[in-house]
Amino acid sequence: MTDRQLEEQAVRFKLLGHPVRLQILDILRRSPECVCHLEAVLGKPQPYISQQLRVLREAGVIVDSKEGLNVFYQLADPEVAALLNVALGPNLPEKIGTRQPLSLCDCPHCS
Repeated sequence: MTDRQLEEQAVRFKLLGHPVRLQILDILRRSPECVCHLEAVLGKPQPYISQQLRVLREAGVIVDSKEGLNVFYQLADPEVAALLNVALGPNLPEKIGTRQPLSLCDCPHCS
């Protein structure tokens, strides 16, 4: 590996070293989600989740796409999904919980 490739991998491992970011990535490797769902599943305040999403987005690990008024996040790089599969196992049962429709959310997943 080149020095640059090693630096890129080190950044990825650093991102995975934060427990909430790791949980977010674990959820997003299953399907794209909006902040309201991440908030419900993780039980963390929306500003905190948004801060972690910003870190992941700025690192190029996730991308966002707007659907109407909602922003959905998903993994940007298949290599991150492969790394998560190695670290967490490809067929782990969902330990964090499942996405539940929220009555106050008007995203397509809840309507």
